Amino acid sequence: MHKRKLGQYGLEVSAIGLGCMGMTCGYGHRDDAESIRVLRRAVELGVTFWDTSENYGPFSNEQLLGLLLKEVPRQRLVIATKFAWRFGPHGELIGLDSSPAQVRRSVEGSLKRLGTDYIDLYYQHRLDPAVPVEETVGALSRLVEEGKVRHIGLSAAGPRVVRRAHAVHPLSAVQAEYSLWERGAEEKLIPVLRELGIGMVAYSPMGRGFLAGKIRTPEDLEPCDRRRKNPRFFARNLTHNFTLVSMVDEIARTHDATPAQVALAWILRRGGDIVPIPGTKHTRYLEENTQAVGLRFAEDVWCALDRSVSCFDVAGERCDEDALRFTDDSD
Repeated sequence: MHKRKLGQYGLEVSAIGLGCMGMTCGYGHRDDAESIRVLRRAVELGVTFWDTSENYGPFSNEQLLGLLLKEVPRQRLVIATKFAWRFGPHGELIGLDSSPAQVRRSVEGSLKRLGTDYIDLYYQHRLDPAVPVEETVGALSRLVEEGKVRHIGLSAAGPRVVRRAHAVHPLSAVQAEYSLWERGAEEKLIPVLRELGIGMVAYSPMGRGFLAGKIRTPEDLEPCDRRRKNPRFFARNLTHNFTLVSMVDEIARTHDATPAQVALAWILRRGGDIVPIPGTKHTRYLEENTQAVGLRFAEDVWCALDRSVSCFDVAGERCDEDALRFTDDSD
């Protein structure tokens, strides 16, 4: 697996990472045995940049990854996890809390669940309007000084907040949704990241699985699948949005690839400072995704895809109203 650098301070990761959220929450049936097989296979394939969060479960996702950290030399893996929330005694979500004291409690919890003494990349998952980002980043800076965290970042943050945070302590990465059907980061966020020398981690790079071409109706999703609440997956929008998948599928079939590989390769060619983290719970999809690194098309093929996608209006907000409330879109 090729490597890419995020930021200017030595954070090197596999060119494609692994989003682990769906292994324990949100995307249908949970199968820990299969997820463990995926993680082991990821190590074999060199997909060693793993993304998790205290909020996934909550807590169970970090615990799952902790099982693998017992098997694999720690230095072979780059673990990214996130904080931003306060939880009740039974794991119930109380609300946002990025106060310095909570940052300290969160990192200690994550270290324990992961079974490690340091976190490679520690993100603020969502901005806390009650706590200035400068205070939060100041607390993260102290964790870096103590060696508990090696690099810091933000998730779902706009350019203005990125600048404020970076002025307190250098950010290595900012995580944002970015894919063929969600290109909002291109106009303002990505230029600021490149100006400041910050890498970008693209989450949901396959449109929450939609661009793989296997979801045609809401009934293709399990009843407990969180995507059923996503407006782009509503029945009234899916048929329209599938036109985008058809564009990708046409190129994939012509060039002996899959739509998922085309979607990932498209992101990889947007710049060496961008790393996608597709999620999967199945080894066959993991193996398919890794092959996107070697996908090569003629430039006119990519230009034709860009033209088609640029002219296509995706139907529906990219996430539900609750999720949008926690997203910072400030300039």
